[in-house]
Amino acid sequence: MKASDLFVKALESEGVEFIFGIPGEENLDLLHSLKDSPIRLILTRHEQAAGFMAATYGRLTGTTGVCMATLGPGATNLVTAAAYAQLGAMPMLMITGQKPIKASKQGEFQIVEVVDMMRPLTKYTRQIASAHNIPARVRESFRRAEEERPGAVHLELPEDVARERSDAQVIARSEAERPTAAVCAIAAARESIERARHPLLLIGASANRRDRGGALLAFVDRTGIPFFSTQMGKGVIDERHPLFLGNAALSGEDYLHRAIEAADLIINVGHDVVEKPPFIMGESCAEELAGTALEGAGGAGSARVIHVNTIASTVDAVYHPHQEVIGDIADAIARLTAVVEPQPHWDFGRFMTVKGALDAHLQEGADDGRFPLYPQRLVADVRRAMPEDGVIALDNGVYKIWFARNYRAYQPNTVLLDNALATMGAGLPSAIAAKIVHPERKVMAVCGDGGFMMNSQELETAMRLRLDLVVLILRDDAYGMIKWKQANMGFDDYGLDYGNPDFVQYARSYGAEGHRVDSAEALRPLLEHCLARPGVHLVEAPMDYSDNDRILNREIKRRSREI
Repeated sequence: MKASDLFVKALESEGVEFIFGIPGEENLDLLHSLKDSPIRLILTRHEQAAGFMAATYGRLTGTTGVCMATLGPGATNLVTAAAYAQLGAMPMLMITGQKPIKASKQGEFQIVEVVDMMRPLTKYTRQIASAHNIPARVRESFRRAEEERPGAVHLELPEDVARERSDAQVIARSEAERPTAAVCAIAAARESIERARHPLLLIGASANRRDRGGALLAFVDRTGIPFFSTQMGKGVIDERHPLFLGNAALSGEDYLHRAIEAADLIINVGHDVVEKPPFIMGESCAEELAGTALEGAGGAGSARVIHVNTIASTVDAVYHPHQEVIGDIADAIARLTAVVEPQPHWDFGRFMTVKGALDAHLQEGADDGRFPLYPQRLVADVRRAMPEDGVIALDNGVYKIWFARNYRAYQPNTVLLDNALATMGAGLPSAIAAKIVHPERKVMAVCGDGGFMMNSQELETAMRLRLDLVVLILRDDAYGMIKWKQANMGFDDYGLDYGNPDFVQYARSYGAEGHRVDSAEALRPLLEHCLARPGVHLVEAPMDYSDNDRILNREIKRRSREI
C-alpha cells in the first residue's frame, strides 16, 4: 500500500471525520489519498483558522480534531493554533508536509525545523521517516492528544516518505478506562467537606469535558453547596440554578470574590493554573500580590482547597491545594455525592447575600437605551435571542469579560471562550467548527472588530460550506481590551485606534447578508431575524465602551466592598 493511503487508513481507523487546512505541494500525495476517503477536507483560507477549527472540534467532541498545512510558512502559521489547543486542553493533530528527506535537489528552500518548533507547543511531535512507522505514529498521536490532560500533537510527513510502499497494518484504537480516585482520597475529602462551615464549589474547564455536568448537578442538589465557575467552566451546570453564585470573570474584588473570601473550604473541580486564577491562595499571598501583574486576584484567605481533577495540581505561587482527589472527575464526584452528608452547621448565608447583590447588579444596564450599544444591553439581548442550546463563540476582547460575567450559560460548551492562550482571531473559525459539529443548533460568533479582521477571510469558508451562521461584530474602532488596561494602569489614551471597512458591504462582497444595528431597540429583533433565516449573516453593532474603566475597575470594587 502507498504510504499516503496507509496514513489516511490510519486516520479513518481513529474515526476522523474532517481535516481542516490548506494543502501544499508537499501534501499532494496525502490529498490524492483523501479523495476517495470518507474523511471530508474542509479547505480554509488561512492555516491558523484551520487550527482553531480543529481545536474547537476537539473541544466539542472530546476526540482529536485534525488540521493540515504544508511545510515552512504553512507550518509556521499553525503555531498560534498549536498553543491555543495546548493551553486550552483541546485534542488536536497537526499534519505538515516536508521536502524529501532522503534526496532533495532544493537545498534549504522553505526548510524550517518544524518538529523542533512544535516541541514546546505540543504533547508529542515526530517526523515520519519510514512508511512502516505510520500506524504506530498515528495511533500514539491520537492517544497522547486525547489522554488527560488533552492537547496538541504534530506529525510531519515528508514528500518522499508519502510515496513509499509498505505492508504495515493499521493499529486499531485502544480503549482506556480512566483511573478512579483512591478510596482514602474520597474519605479524606468527605471528612473535610463535612467538617467545614462554609464550603464552596468551583467548576473549571476540565469539568466541561466528557459529560461531567450530571454528576456535579447531583452533588449540588444533594448537598446544597453553592457553586461558581471559571470562564472556561461556564455552563457545566445550568447557570439559572438557585445555588449558582457567578463567574470569575474579573481578576479580583468583584461581588463573587466576597463569597470566595468567606469560604473556609473550596472544592476545586477541574481547574488548573493555565486558566487565569479565579482566586489566590493564602492570607498574606493575596495582600502581597495586590496591584501586581496578577491584578490582585481575589484571595481565598485561610480556606482549605481540595483539588478534584484527572491529573495532579501544578503547584504555583497562587495555587497549592491542601488535598487532592485524582481520578475520573465524574466518578469522584458521584462517589462524594454518595457519602457526603449535608451538615446542620453549614452556613451559606454570606454566599447567598453576595448572590443577591450580584444578580441585582447584573440586571443593571440590561435594558439601557443608549446608542452606540451599552455592553450590558448587548449581552442581555444576545441571551434573549439565543435558544437554550445555542452556541456563542467569543473572540478575545473586553466584551469577553462582559459575556463571562453577565451571560448565563444553560448547557455545557454553549459559551466557547478562550481564557488560556486568550488569542484574538479565533471567534469566527470556532463558530464555523461549532456549526459543523452541531448543524442542528443556532451558532453565533461574537467578535470585536480587531479580532474579526484577523481571520475575516473565513467568511468565504462559511459561505462555501453553506452554513447557517450569525457573525456579530462589536465595533469600537480600537483595541478595546488594551485601551481598558491602558486606562486602568494610568497611561494616556494612545496608539490603539484604527479604521475599519464598511462591514455591511464587506459581508455582501462574500455573498453573505450584511446588517447594521441603528438603535438599542433594534438589536434583539435583528438577531432573532438573522438566527431564523438560512445563510451567513453579519451584524455590525457599534459599541460604547466609555464606562468600562469606571464600572469594571472602580465601581464594582467599591460596591462589592459595601456588601
